[in-house]
Amino acid sequence: MASQDWFEKDFYATLGVPSDASEADIKKAYRKLARKYHPDQNAGDEAAERKFKEIGEANQVLSDPEQRQQYDAVRQMARGGPRFTAGGPGGGAGAGGAGFEDIFSSMFGGAGGAGGGQNVRFSTGGGGAQGINLEDLFGAFGGGQAGGTGGFGGGYQPRPQRGADLEARTTITFRQAAEGETLSLQTGDGETIKTRIPAGVKDGQTIRLRGKGQPGPGGAGDLLLQVSVTPHPVFGRDGNNLTLDLPVTFAEAALGATISVPTLDGKHVKVKVAPGTPSGRVLRVKGRGIKAKSGTGDLLAKVQIVVPQRLTDEARAAVEALAKQEEGSTPGRSWKRRPRDELHPHA
Repeated sequence: MASQDWFEKDFYATLGVPSDASEADIKKAYRKLARKYHPDQNAGDEAAERKFKEIGEANQVLSDPEQRQQYDAVRQMARGGPRFTAGGPGGGAGAGGAGFEDIFSSMFGGAGGAGGGQNVRFSTGGGGAQGINLEDLFGAFGGGQAGGTGGFGGGYQPRPQRGADLEARTTITFRQAAEGETLSLQTGDGETIKTRIPAGVKDGQTIRLRGKGQPGPGGAGDLLLQVSVTPHPVFGRDGNNLTLDLPVTFAEAALGATISVPTLDGKHVKVKVAPGTPSGRVLRVKGRGIKAKSGTGDLLAKVQIVVPQRLTDEARAAVEALAKQEEGSTPGRSWKRRPRDELHPHA
């Protein structure tokens, strides 16, 4: 919707293009200026920030064919081109100016006048299918609502629109996702955006980065960033918990041991394996998982008993002696005592 300040602003001059510039020329000029005056490139420079907002406002209007047509019509009135004259016989446009109907015909698609096209109907209230509310219509030029000054004076002004949201993708490491990272992202316009990836982000998650989208007169839109996380060779993830497999020997599991386990930050923590620990038991180390806003997780080490592939004669003799002592003992094999029809119901 047109705004009162369109009478005062020259969006073509702001972008440095002629009034008959093509859409491609406008887009090219905007990208060049946006890169030059972007706040990330001019930290603390208020003049550059104002210029950046002006560029965004100009691009929003001129890149939209409908808004550009309205803007051109308003600018034409500001230069004294068309005149407002009453309708009816003898009330058409005078010499050197267009009539009231001509202005709104160019802006709202009507074809009033003697041409016999579709007419735009106006009413003083109600709206709906009966016509267009004159108060709403003049609001297009900054006209007053209830309590306003009316005409083209101050009063109601439409709310500036935010810039469009943008979408992007990035791939980060497992550690970056767990600990958080500041990244420099390259947009399709060639612009570099620095942003902070929060700790605890998950693979496939979409993060909304406020104010990192396309600039606009009402502020920049958001950037919707979809994150892919590469797998880690040692660690896995369960919520905010870190997981890993802890290989132990048969002797360590049977007799007990204290084993040094790595953590994601490159350090190590000692984990105690109790005597008689079975394969598959999970040992928990408190507070050594992912530190995210939702809380800090733990490190979960899952015991995996490693069976030796080769035995020395002495080791074989020891295992055979152990096996002889355990003859007849089948711990954990309670299924051997189950009736046959329970194990094989269709046999």
